[in-house]
Amino acid sequence: MAADTKVAETTAVSGKPEKIIEGFDPPKKPKRNKFAFACAILASMTSILLGYDIGAGRTSDWIGRRYTIVLAGAIFFVGALLMGFATNYAFLMFGRFVAGIGVGYALMIAPVYTAEVSPASSRGFLTSFTEVSINFGILLGYVSNYAFSKLPTHLGWRLMLGVGAIPSVLLAVGVLAMPESPRWLVMQGRLGEARHVLNKTSDSKEEAQLRLADIKQAAGIPENCTDDVVQVSKQSHGEGVWKELLIHPTPAVRHILIAALGIHFFQQASGIDAVVLYSPRIFEKVGITSNTHKLLATIAVGFVKTMFILVATFLIDRIGRRPLLLTSVAGMILSLGTLAISVTIIDHSHKKLQWAVGLSITTVLSYVAFFSIGAGPITWVYCSEIFPLKLRAQGTSMGVVVNRVTSGVISMTFISLYNGITIGGAFFLFAGIAAVGWVFFFFMLPETRGKTLEEMEGSFGNFTRKSNNKKEINGEKNSNGQIQLGTNRRA
Repeated sequence: MAADTKVAETTAVSGKPEKIIEGFDPPKKPKRNKFAFACAILASMTSILLGYDIGAGRTSDWIGRRYTIVLAGAIFFVGALLMGFATNYAFLMFGRFVAGIGVGYALMIAPVYTAEVSPASSRGFLTSFTEVSINFGILLGYVSNYAFSKLPTHLGWRLMLGVGAIPSVLLAVGVLAMPESPRWLVMQGRLGEARHVLNKTSDSKEEAQLRLADIKQAAGIPENCTDDVVQVSKQSHGEGVWKELLIHPTPAVRHILIAALGIHFFQQASGIDAVVLYSPRIFEKVGITSNTHKLLATIAVGFVKTMFILVATFLIDRIGRRPLLLTSVAGMILSLGTLAISVTIIDHSHKKLQWAVGLSITTVLSYVAFFSIGAGPITWVYCSEIFPLKLRAQGTSMGVVVNRVTSGVISMTFISLYNGITIGGAFFLFAGIAAVGWVFFFFMLPETRGKTLEEMEGSFGNFTRKSNNKKEINGEKNSNGQIQLGTNRRA
Protein backbone atom coordinates (compact mmCIF):
# COMPACT_ATOMS: atom_id res chain seq x y z
CA MET A 1 0.00 0.00 0.00
CA ALA A 2 2.07 1.98 -0.83
CA ALA A 3 2.76 5.38 -1.41
CA ASP A 4 -0.41 5.07 -0.46
CA THR A 5 0.42 5.82 3.04
CA LYS A 6 1.31 9.34 3.47
CA VAL A 7 -1.84 11.35 2.95
CA ALA A 8 -0.86 13.78 5.68
CA GLU A 9 2.40 14.61 3.93
CA THR A 10 0.73 15.62 0.69
CA THR A 11 0.15 19.09 2.01
CA ALA A 12 2.91 20.21 -0.32
CA VAL A 13 0.37 20.04 -3.10
CA SER A 14 -1.64 22.90 -1.74
CA GLY A 15 1.48 24.73 -1.95
CA LYS A 16 1.31 26.41 -2.97
CA PRO A 17 -9.12 -20.98 -15.32
CA GLU A 18 -11.03 -21.33 -11.86
CA LYS A 19 -10.36 -24.21 -9.44
CA ILE A 20 -13.28 -26.59 -9.06
CA ILE A 21 -14.16 -27.67 -5.51
CA GLU A 22 -15.31 -31.25 -5.52
CA GLY A 23 -18.91 -31.86 -4.64
CA PHE A 24 -20.35 -28.85 -6.43
CA ASP A 25 -19.51 -27.88 -9.96
CA PRO A 26 -21.75 -24.91 -10.72
CA PRO A 27 -22.95 -24.60 -14.29
CA LYS A 28 -22.01 -20.95 -14.37
CA LYS A 29 -19.71 -18.60 -12.53
CA PRO A 30 -21.17 -17.90 -9.07
CA LYS A 31 -22.32 -14.41 -8.25
CA ARG A 32 -20.22 -12.51 -5.76
CA ASN A 33 -21.41 -13.07 -2.23
CA LYS A 34 -23.00 -9.75 -1.26
CA PHE A 35 -22.54 -10.23 2.48
CA ALA A 36 -18.83 -11.01 2.13
CA PHE A 37 -18.54 -8.08 -0.28
CA ALA A 38 -20.07 -5.67 2.24
CA CYS A 39 -17.78 -6.93 5.03
CA ALA A 40 -14.72 -6.59 2.80
CA ILE A 41 -15.58 -3.04 1.77
CA LEU A 42 -16.10 -1.89 5.35
CA ALA A 43 -12.94 -3.57 6.63
CA SER A 44 -10.84 -2.23 3.78
CA MET A 45 -12.00 1.34 4.33
CA THR A 46 -9.98 1.38 7.54
CA SER A 47 -6.89 1.38 5.35
CA ILE A 48 -7.65 4.92 4.23
CA LEU A 49 -6.10 5.77 7.59
CA LEU A 50 -2.72 3.96 7.15
CA GLY A 51 0.38 3.46 9.48
CA TYR A 52 2.23 0.54 11.13
CA ASP A 53 2.75 -1.31 14.43
CA ILE A 54 3.91 -4.90 14.91
CA GLY A 55 1.80 -5.44 18.08
CA ALA A 56 -1.24 -5.50 15.83
CA GLY A 57 -0.69 -9.17 15.02
CA ARG A 58 -0.84 -10.39 18.61
CA THR A 59 -3.84 -8.18 19.38
CA SER A 60 -5.88 -9.58 16.49
CA ASP A 61 -5.25 -13.12 17.76
CA TRP A 62 -6.23 -12.12 21.30
CA ILE A 63 -9.39 -10.04 20.84
CA GLY A 64 -10.32 -11.05 17.31
CA ARG A 65 -10.11 -9.48 13.87
CA ARG A 66 -13.31 -7.43 14.18
CA TYR A 67 -12.53 -5.74 17.50
CA THR A 68 -8.99 -5.00 16.31
CA ILE A 69 -10.57 -2.92 13.53
CA VAL A 70 -12.66 -1.12 16.15
CA LEU A 71 -9.52 -0.52 18.21
CA ALA A 72 -7.73 0.84 15.15
CA GLY A 73 -10.52 3.32 14.54
CA ALA A 74 -10.60 4.44 18.18
CA ILE A 75 -6.84 5.03 18.34
CA PHE A 76 -6.83 6.92 15.07
CA PHE A 77 -9.76 9.03 16.28
CA VAL A 78 -7.72 10.14 19.29
CA GLY A 79 -4.68 10.82 17.11
CA ALA A 80 -6.67 12.90 14.62
CA LEU A 81 -8.12 15.02 17.41
CA LEU A 82 -4.67 15.55 18.93
CA MET A 83 -3.32 16.70 15.57
CA GLY A 84 -6.29 18.98 14.95
CA PHE A 85 -5.95 20.69 18.33
CA ALA A 86 -2.15 20.72 18.45
CA THR A 87 -0.68 23.88 19.98
CA ASN A 88 2.91 23.30 18.82
CA TYR A 89 5.03 21.06 16.62
CA ALA A 90 5.82 18.54 19.38
CA PHE A 91 2.10 18.17 20.14
CA LEU A 92 1.39 17.69 16.43
CA MET A 93 4.02 14.96 16.13
CA PHE A 94 2.67 13.19 19.22
CA GLY A 95 -0.79 13.18 17.66
CA ARG A 96 0.66 11.78 14.46
CA PHE A 97 2.43 9.06 16.43
CA VAL A 98 -0.85 8.05 18.10
CA ALA A 99 -2.67 8.08 14.78
CA GLY A 100 0.12 5.97 13.26
CA ILE A 101 -0.42 3.25 15.85
CA GLY A 102 -4.12 3.09 15.02
CA VAL A 103 -3.39 3.06 11.34
CA GLY A 104 -0.87 0.26 11.86
CA TYR A 105 -3.60 -1.96 13.26
CA ALA A 106 -5.83 -1.08 10.31
CA LEU A 107 -3.13 -1.81 7.72
CA MET A 108 -2.47 -5.25 9.15
CA ILE A 109 -5.99 -6.37 10.01
CA ALA A 110 -8.06 -5.17 7.05
CA PRO A 111 -6.57 -7.53 4.42
CA VAL A 112 -6.33 -10.41 6.92
CA TYR A 113 -9.99 -10.11 7.91
CA THR A 114 -11.14 -9.74 4.31
CA ALA A 115 -9.09 -12.75 3.14
CA GLU A 116 -10.44 -14.91 5.97
CA VAL A 117 -14.08 -14.00 5.43
CA SER A 118 -14.06 -14.18 1.61
CA PRO A 119 -14.74 -17.26 -0.56
CA ALA A 120 -11.78 -18.38 -2.69
CA SER A 121 -13.58 -17.48 -5.94
CA SER A 122 -13.54 -13.75 -5.14
CA ARG A 123 -10.88 -13.39 -2.42
CA GLY A 124 -8.50 -11.38 -4.60
CA PHE A 125 -11.26 -9.02 -5.73
CA LEU A 126 -12.43 -8.34 -2.18
CA THR A 127 -9.02 -8.13 -0.52
CA SER A 128 -7.76 -5.68 -3.13
CA PHE A 129 -10.29 -3.14 -1.84
CA THR A 130 -7.72 -2.31 0.83
CA GLU A 131 -5.60 -0.73 -1.90
CA VAL A 132 -8.65 0.88 -3.49
CA SER A 133 -9.39 2.60 -0.20
CA ILE A 134 -5.82 3.80 0.17
CA ASN A 135 -5.81 5.30 -3.30
CA PHE A 136 -9.17 6.91 -2.71
CA GLY A 137 -7.79 8.37 0.51
CA ILE A 138 -4.81 9.83 -1.35
CA LEU A 139 -7.09 11.36 -3.96
CA LEU A 140 -9.24 12.87 -1.20
CA GLY A 141 -6.06 14.22 0.37
CA TYR A 142 -5.06 15.98 -2.84
CA VAL A 143 -8.51 17.51 -3.27
CA SER A 144 -8.87 18.51 0.40
CA ASN A 145 -5.43 20.13 0.35
CA TYR A 146 -6.65 22.40 -2.41
CA ALA A 147 -9.96 23.11 -0.66
CA PHE A 148 -8.46 23.84 2.76
CA SER A 149 -5.71 25.97 1.25
CA LYS A 150 -8.35 28.63 0.61
CA LEU A 151 -8.91 29.02 4.36
CA PRO A 152 -6.67 30.98 6.76
CA THR A 153 -3.48 29.05 7.44
CA HIS A 154 -4.09 28.61 11.17
CA LEU A 155 -7.48 27.03 10.43
CA GLY A 156 -6.87 25.14 7.18
CA TRP A 157 -4.26 22.67 8.42
CA ARG A 158 -6.21 21.97 11.62
CA LEU A 159 -9.35 21.08 9.66
CA MET A 160 -7.39 18.98 7.17
CA LEU A 161 -5.85 16.85 9.94
CA GLY A 162 -8.78 16.83 12.35
CA VAL A 163 -11.39 15.86 9.80
CA GLY A 164 -9.86 12.37 9.71
CA ALA A 165 -11.55 11.67 13.03
CA ILE A 166 -14.99 11.60 11.40
CA PRO A 167 -14.60 8.52 9.15
CA SER A 168 -12.78 6.64 11.91
CA VAL A 169 -15.86 6.92 14.14
CA LEU A 170 -18.24 5.86 11.37
CA LEU A 171 -16.05 2.89 10.46
CA ALA A 172 -15.60 1.71 14.04
CA VAL A 173 -19.37 1.75 14.61
CA GLY A 174 -20.08 0.08 11.27
CA VAL A 175 -17.63 -2.71 11.95
CA LEU A 176 -19.67 -3.76 14.98
CA ALA A 177 -22.34 -4.95 12.55
CA MET A 178 -19.84 -7.26 10.83
CA PRO A 179 -19.29 -10.90 11.80
CA GLU A 180 -16.04 -12.14 13.28
CA SER A 181 -13.57 -13.98 11.06
CA PRO A 182 -14.63 -17.65 10.84
CA ARG A 183 -11.02 -18.75 11.04
CA TRP A 184 -10.45 -16.82 14.27
CA LEU A 185 -13.67 -18.30 15.69
CA VAL A 186 -12.43 -21.82 14.93
CA MET A 187 -9.11 -21.01 16.62
CA GLN A 188 -11.14 -20.16 19.73
CA GLY A 189 -13.20 -23.36 19.48
CA ARG A 190 -16.42 -21.50 18.58
CA LEU A 191 -17.41 -23.81 15.71
CA GLY A 192 -21.11 -23.00 15.76
CA GLU A 193 -20.48 -19.29 15.18
CA ALA A 194 -17.88 -20.05 12.52
CA ARG A 195 -20.36 -22.31 10.70
CA HIS A 196 -22.95 -19.53 10.74
CA VAL A 197 -20.51 -16.96 9.30
CA LEU A 198 -19.30 -19.34 6.60
CA ASN A 199 -22.86 -20.07 5.53
CA LYS A 200 -23.37 -16.34 5.00
CA THR A 201 -20.06 -15.62 3.26
CA SER A 202 -19.75 -18.67 0.96
CA ASP A 203 -21.17 -19.16 -2.52
CA SER A 204 -23.08 -22.28 -1.43
CA LYS A 205 -23.78 -24.45 1.61
CA GLU A 206 -21.48 -27.12 0.21
CA GLU A 207 -18.59 -24.67 -0.07
CA ALA A 208 -19.24 -23.50 3.48
CA GLN A 209 -18.94 -27.09 4.71
CA LEU A 210 -15.69 -27.61 2.82
CA ARG A 211 -14.24 -24.35 4.12
CA LEU A 212 -15.14 -25.29 7.70
CA ALA A 213 -13.59 -28.73 7.31
CA ASP A 214 -10.35 -27.22 5.97
CA ILE A 215 -10.18 -24.65 8.76
CA LYS A 216 -10.80 -27.30 11.43
CA GLN A 217 -8.00 -29.42 10.00
CA ALA A 218 -5.62 -26.44 9.98
CA ALA A 219 -6.57 -25.67 13.60
CA GLY A 220 -6.05 -29.28 14.70
CA ILE A 221 -9.74 -30.01 15.35
CA PRO A 222 -11.05 -33.43 14.23
CA GLU A 223 -13.17 -33.15 11.09
CA ASN A 224 -15.92 -35.33 12.61
CA CYS A 225 -16.37 -32.92 15.53
CA THR A 226 -19.78 -31.28 15.18
CA ASP A 227 -20.05 -29.53 18.56
CA ASP A 228 -20.79 -25.83 18.56
CA VAL A 229 -18.08 -25.17 21.18
CA VAL A 230 -14.93 -27.25 21.65
CA GLN A 231 -11.83 -27.01 23.83
CA VAL A 232 -8.75 -25.83 21.95
CA SER A 233 -5.09 -25.67 22.85
CA LYS A 234 -3.69 -22.61 24.58
CA GLN A 235 -1.74 -21.64 21.48
CA SER A 236 -4.76 -19.93 19.97
CA HIS A 237 -3.85 -16.39 20.99
CA GLY A 238 -0.48 -16.20 19.25
CA GLU A 239 1.74 -18.11 21.70
CA GLY A 240 4.70 -19.85 20.04
CA VAL A 241 4.11 -18.11 16.72
CA TRP A 242 7.41 -16.23 16.60
CA LYS A 243 9.32 -19.46 17.19
CA GLU A 244 7.58 -21.10 14.23
CA LEU A 245 8.07 -18.02 12.07
CA LEU A 246 11.66 -17.05 12.82
CA ILE A 247 13.53 -19.63 14.90
CA HIS A 248 12.46 -23.05 13.63
CA PRO A 249 10.38 -22.47 10.50
CA THR A 250 9.58 -25.31 8.11
CA PRO A 251 10.90 -24.93 4.54
CA ALA A 252 7.41 -23.88 3.43
CA VAL A 253 7.02 -21.27 6.18
CA ARG A 254 10.53 -19.94 5.49
CA HIS A 255 9.63 -19.57 1.80
CA ILE A 256 6.34 -17.86 2.70
CA LEU A 257 8.08 -15.40 5.01
CA ILE A 258 10.74 -14.52 2.43
CA ALA A 259 8.06 -14.06 -0.23
CA ALA A 260 5.93 -11.85 2.04
CA LEU A 261 8.77 -9.62 3.21
CA GLY A 262 10.23 -9.45 -0.29
CA ILE A 263 7.05 -8.34 -2.02
CA HIS A 264 6.51 -5.64 0.62
CA PHE A 265 10.10 -4.43 0.29
CA PHE A 266 10.15 -4.23 -3.50
CA GLN A 267 6.71 -2.61 -3.64
CA GLN A 268 8.08 0.38 -1.75
CA ALA A 269 11.76 0.32 -2.75
CA SER A 270 10.80 0.79 -6.42
CA GLY A 271 9.98 4.40 -5.59
CA ILE A 272 6.21 4.73 -5.49
CA ASP A 273 6.29 7.07 -2.49
CA ALA A 274 8.88 9.27 -4.16
CA VAL A 275 6.67 9.67 -7.22
CA VAL A 276 3.37 10.18 -5.39
CA LEU A 277 4.54 12.31 -2.47
CA TYR A 278 6.96 14.46 -4.44
CA SER A 279 5.05 14.67 -7.71
CA PRO A 280 4.70 18.49 -7.39
CA ARG A 281 8.48 18.78 -7.09
CA ILE A 282 8.97 16.41 -10.03
CA PHE A 283 6.58 18.43 -12.18
CA GLU A 284 8.33 21.63 -11.16
CA LYS A 285 11.66 20.07 -12.11
CA VAL A 286 10.43 19.32 -15.63
CA GLY A 287 9.23 22.88 -16.13
CA ILE A 288 5.72 23.19 -14.69
CA THR A 289 6.03 26.24 -12.47
CA SER A 290 2.41 27.36 -12.06
CA ASN A 291 0.94 26.23 -8.72
CA THR A 292 -2.41 25.63 -10.40
CA HIS A 293 -0.87 23.49 -13.12
CA LYS A 294 1.16 21.52 -10.57
CA LEU A 295 -1.99 20.92 -8.55
CA LEU A 296 -3.90 19.71 -11.59
CA ALA A 297 -1.05 17.41 -12.61
CA THR A 298 -0.83 16.00 -9.10
CA ILE A 299 -4.58 15.41 -8.91
CA ALA A 300 -4.24 13.60 -12.25
CA VAL A 301 -1.71 11.28 -10.59
CA GLY A 302 -4.18 10.47 -7.82
CA PHE A 303 -7.03 10.01 -10.28
CA VAL A 304 -5.08 7.66 -12.58
CA LYS A 305 -3.82 5.67 -9.61
CA THR A 306 -7.35 5.22 -8.28
CA MET A 307 -8.90 4.31 -11.64
CA PHE A 308 -6.32 1.65 -12.47
CA ILE A 309 -6.62 0.00 -9.07
CA LEU A 310 -10.30 -0.52 -9.91
CA VAL A 311 -9.21 -2.26 -13.11
CA ALA A 312 -6.98 -4.55 -11.06
CA THR A 313 -9.81 -5.59 -8.73
CA PHE A 314 -11.70 -7.12 -11.67
CA LEU A 315 -8.67 -8.90 -13.13
CA ILE A 316 -6.97 -10.35 -10.05
CA ASP A 317 -9.29 -13.38 -9.72
CA ARG A 318 -9.61 -13.87 -13.47
CA ILE A 319 -6.01 -13.99 -14.65
CA GLY A 320 -4.19 -14.58 -11.36
CA ARG A 321 -1.70 -12.84 -9.11
CA ARG A 322 1.52 -13.72 -10.95
CA PRO A 323 0.59 -12.48 -14.45
CA LEU A 324 -0.73 -9.19 -13.07
CA LEU A 325 2.27 -8.67 -10.80
CA LEU A 326 4.91 -9.46 -13.41
CA THR A 327 3.17 -7.30 -16.03
CA SER A 328 2.82 -4.49 -13.50
CA VAL A 329 6.48 -4.47 -12.49
CA ALA A 330 7.66 -4.73 -16.10
CA GLY A 331 5.60 -1.64 -16.91
CA MET A 332 6.99 0.16 -13.87
CA ILE A 333 10.56 -0.59 -15.00
CA LEU A 334 9.85 0.76 -18.50
CA SER A 335 8.12 3.87 -17.13
CA LEU A 336 10.86 4.62 -14.60
CA GLY A 337 13.59 4.18 -17.18
CA THR A 338 11.84 6.46 -19.67
CA LEU A 339 11.13 9.03 -16.94
CA ALA A 340 14.79 8.98 -15.92
CA ILE A 341 15.90 9.58 -19.51
CA SER A 342 13.43 12.41 -20.10
CA VAL A 343 14.24 14.33 -16.88
CA THR A 344 17.96 13.89 -17.56
CA ILE A 345 17.52 15.42 -21.00
CA ILE A 346 15.55 18.30 -19.48
CA ASP A 347 18.26 18.74 -16.84
CA HIS A 348 20.96 19.14 -19.47
CA SER A 349 18.99 21.30 -21.89
CA HIS A 350 19.26 25.09 -21.95
CA LYS A 351 15.76 25.53 -23.36
CA LYS A 352 12.36 24.10 -22.55
CA LEU A 353 11.70 20.92 -24.53
CA GLN A 354 7.94 20.43 -24.73
CA TRP A 355 8.22 16.85 -25.92
CA ALA A 356 10.42 15.95 -22.94
CA VAL A 357 8.01 17.67 -20.54
CA GLY A 358 5.08 15.79 -22.06
CA LEU A 359 7.00 12.52 -21.93
CA SER A 360 7.88 13.08 -18.27
CA ILE A 361 4.27 13.71 -17.30
CA THR A 362 3.09 10.72 -19.36
CA THR A 363 5.60 8.36 -17.76
CA VAL A 364 4.72 9.51 -14.24
CA LEU A 365 1.10 8.67 -15.00
CA SER A 366 1.99 5.35 -16.66
CA TYR A 367 4.18 4.44 -13.68
CA VAL A 368 1.40 4.90 -11.13
CA ALA A 369 -1.03 3.15 -13.49
CA PHE A 370 1.21 0.08 -13.81
CA PHE A 371 1.79 0.11 -10.04
CA SER A 372 -1.95 0.12 -9.40
CA ILE A 373 -2.77 -2.83 -11.65
CA GLY A 374 -0.38 -5.16 -9.84
CA ALA A 375 2.28 -4.23 -7.31
CA GLY A 376 -0.07 -2.05 -5.29
CA PRO A 377 -3.03 -4.37 -4.60
CA ILE A 378 -1.34 -7.74 -5.02
CA THR A 379 1.15 -7.05 -2.23
CA TRP A 380 -1.70 -6.86 0.28
CA VAL A 381 -3.79 -9.63 -1.27
CA TYR A 382 -0.87 -12.04 -1.51
CA CYS A 383 0.48 -11.54 1.99
CA SER A 384 -2.94 -11.85 3.59
CA GLU A 385 -3.55 -15.27 2.03
CA ILE A 386 -0.25 -17.20 2.05
CA PHE A 387 0.50 -17.57 5.79
CA PRO A 388 -0.83 -20.62 7.69
CA LEU A 389 -3.79 -19.89 9.96
CA LYS A 390 -1.87 -19.70 13.25
CA LEU A 391 0.90 -17.55 11.78
CA ARG A 392 -1.25 -15.26 9.64
CA ALA A 393 -1.67 -12.24 11.91
CA GLN A 394 1.96 -12.01 13.04
CA GLY A 395 3.34 -12.84 9.60
CA THR A 396 1.21 -10.17 7.98
CA SER A 397 2.25 -7.64 10.61
CA MET A 398 5.91 -8.29 9.81
CA GLY A 399 5.20 -7.52 6.18
CA VAL A 400 3.49 -4.26 7.18
CA VAL A 401 6.55 -3.24 9.21
CA VAL A 402 8.88 -3.87 6.25
CA ASN A 403 6.51 -1.95 4.00
CA ARG A 404 6.28 1.09 6.26
CA VAL A 405 9.97 1.20 7.17
CA THR A 406 10.95 1.02 3.50
CA SER A 407 8.35 3.66 2.69
CA GLY A 408 9.75 5.93 5.40
CA VAL A 409 13.31 5.53 4.18
CA ILE A 410 12.35 6.33 0.57
CA SER A 411 10.23 9.32 1.61
CA MET A 412 12.86 10.84 3.88
CA THR A 413 15.85 10.31 1.60
CA PHE A 414 14.44 11.12 -1.85
CA ILE A 415 15.41 14.79 -1.79
CA SER A 416 18.95 14.00 -0.60
CA LEU A 417 19.15 11.17 -3.13
CA TYR A 418 18.30 13.25 -6.14
CA ASN A 419 20.49 16.11 -4.94
CA GLY A 420 23.35 13.61 -4.77
CA ILE A 421 22.87 11.61 -7.98
CA THR A 422 20.41 13.90 -9.86
CA ILE A 423 16.70 13.27 -10.20
CA GLY A 424 17.32 11.20 -13.32
CA GLY A 425 19.83 9.08 -11.46
CA ALA A 426 17.30 8.50 -8.67
CA PHE A 427 14.74 7.14 -11.12
CA PHE A 428 17.37 4.97 -12.81
CA LEU A 429 18.09 3.54 -9.35
CA PHE A 430 14.39 2.84 -8.73
CA ALA A 431 14.15 1.17 -12.15
CA GLY A 432 17.09 -1.09 -11.23
CA ILE A 433 15.49 -2.05 -7.91
CA ALA A 434 12.21 -2.81 -9.71
CA ALA A 435 14.13 -5.04 -12.16
CA VAL A 436 15.62 -7.03 -9.28
CA GLY A 437 12.11 -7.23 -7.83
CA TRP A 438 10.75 -8.69 -11.09
CA VAL A 439 13.32 -11.50 -10.95
CA PHE A 440 12.48 -12.11 -7.28
CA PHE A 441 8.76 -12.33 -8.03
CA PHE A 442 9.30 -14.65 -10.99
CA PHE A 443 11.24 -17.24 -9.01
CA MET A 444 9.81 -16.84 -5.50
CA LEU A 445 6.08 -16.26 -5.81
CA PRO A 446 3.83 -19.18 -6.81
CA GLU A 447 0.28 -18.57 -8.01
CA THR A 448 -2.43 -18.54 -5.33
CA ARG A 449 -5.56 -17.87 -7.38
CA GLY A 450 -8.46 -20.22 -6.68
CA LYS A 451 -6.90 -21.97 -3.69
CA THR A 452 -8.37 -21.99 -0.23
CA LEU A 453 -6.27 -20.39 2.50
CA GLU A 454 -5.65 -23.81 4.02
CA GLU A 455 -4.10 -25.08 0.76
CA MET A 456 -1.57 -22.27 0.43
CA GLU A 457 1.26 -23.83 2.43
CA GLY A 458 1.51 -26.69 -0.07
CA SER A 459 2.50 -24.24 -2.80
CA PHE A 460 5.65 -23.17 -0.97
CA GLY A 461 8.90 -24.82 0.03
CA ASN A 462 10.36 -25.17 -3.46
CA PHE A 463 11.86 -21.80 -4.34
CA THR A 464 11.44 -22.26 -8.09
CA ARG A 465 7.88 -23.62 -7.98
CA LYS A 466 5.41 -21.32 -9.70
CA SER A 467 2.22 -23.39 -10.24
CA ASN A 468 1.01 -20.99 -12.87
CA ASN A 469 0.12 -23.22 -15.80
CA LYS A 470 -3.08 -24.97 -16.84
CA LYS A 471 -1.87 -28.43 -15.87
CA GLU A 472 -1.35 -27.37 -12.28
CA ILE A 473 -4.63 -25.50 -12.10
CA ASN A 474 -6.56 -28.43 -13.47
CA GLY A 475 -4.69 -30.92 -11.33
CA GLU A 476 -3.15 -32.94 -14.15
CA LYS A 477 -0.23 -35.24 -13.50
CA ASN A 478 3.30 -34.56 -14.64
CA SER A 479 5.54 -36.99 -16.47
CA ASN A 480 6.51 -38.67 -13.18
CA GLY A 481 2.92 -39.30 -12.27
CA GLN A 482 2.98 -36.76 -9.44
CA ILE A 483 0.07 -34.42 -8.82
CA GLN A 484 1.01 -30.81 -9.51
CA LEU A 485 0.36 -27.96 -7.10
CA GLY A 486 -3.15 -26.53 -7.15
CA THR A 487 -4.87 -29.86 -7.48
CA ASN A 488 -8.06 -30.64 -5.65
CA ARG A 489 -6.71 -32.28 -2.52
CA ARG A 490 -10.04 -34.07 -2.00
CA ALA A 491 -9.91 -35.80 -5.36
